[in-house]
Amino acid sequence: VSTRQEIKMVRGPRKHLKRLNAPRHWMLDKLSGRYAPRPSPGPHKLRECLPLIIFLRNKLKYALTGNEVKKILAQRLVKVDGRVRTDVTFPAGFMDVIQIEKTAEHFRLMYDVKGRFTTHRITAEESKYKLGKVRRVQMGPKGVPFCVTHDGRTIRYPHPEVQISDTVKIDLASGKILDFIKFETGNVAMVTGGRNLGRVGIIVNKEKHPGSHDIVQIKDSVGNTFATRIGNVFVIGKGSKPWVSLPRGKGVRLTIAEERDRRLAKQGV
Repeated sequence: VSTRQEIKMVRGPRKHLKRLNAPRHWMLDKLSGRYAPRPSPGPHKLRECLPLIIFLRNKLKYALTGNEVKKILAQRLVKVDGRVRTDVTFPAGFMDVIQIEKTAEHFRLMYDVKGRFTTHRITAEESKYKLGKVRRVQMGPKGVPFCVTHDGRTIRYPHPEVQISDTVKIDLASGKILDFIKFETGNVAMVTGGRNLGRVGIIVNKEKHPGSHDIVQIKDSVGNTFATRIGNVFVIGKGSKPWVSLPRGKGVRLTIAEERDRRLAKQGV
């Protein structure tokens, strides 16, 4: 009897991404190639990010090919959250500020109500800060408290009242917390996951489900109420006033009939 055991080798990092397996919200067509740009490891997950190559080539149309994107970034013209990025597959994600100084343009990556990243232009004043959802709050070595945000930032000495699911306003130049918003009923929030991705509304109610996911009820500006898991809710302002400007549509999802009526009204039919 052979006592030889089969040794299972480690596969190693995956370096390719097939086009059909790419996230749908990148909106890549099926026939323009076999592969899609695989995002580099970074602050946002592969399926929740937008690589810079897709932002510059497919969204802004500043380049026709990946090679042109590489040349744009090599000139150190593009900043993400105030830092120059030269990696074509750098994963930019929700709430990230992308600056192109040569054209004096500033963008914040936000979701539209169909769950896609939009090229949402913002002012130079608004591009100085971003919002971060607190994922963890704990004590570090030598009794130093710190919090970790949704984009991988570790910030020391946060305000003692900052808890998990709260939102902090981060100054991009210094990385310090300027202000924070509690996760409370009555505050305006955006949904960042699930079926209602991209919708904006006021938090109406929080339901606790021990052993399962807590559920949050949200009411949008036209009175529609919907529910989602607490992990999908990102508070973006105190009361009904958001701290960041919202993309077109203001986070209100229309029915198919309402979309059709609005389209026909634009055409003057």
